[in-house]
Amino acid sequence: MVIKMNVSEAKAKLSELLDAAVEGKDVVIARSGRVVARLVPVEPPTSRQLGFFPLQVSDELFAPLDDETLATWE
Repeated sequence: MVIKMNVSEAKAKLSELLDAAVEGKDVVIARSGRVVARLVPVEPPTSRQLGFFPLQVSDELFAPLDDETLATWE
């Protein structure tokens, strides 16, 4: 089902038109009878995986440094 509406009417019914677009209806906005825009729902972004290869990190990496090693960094 196509919902076609002029801009002035669409301003007053924007919330209803957005709901219709989310439901999958074809919503078209026209200016002086000429189609200028179409409302479509936005797809949620896909989840992204951090990094591009698996990496195993040892817990020793996060262990506190001993005093001698820490002194060399100061």
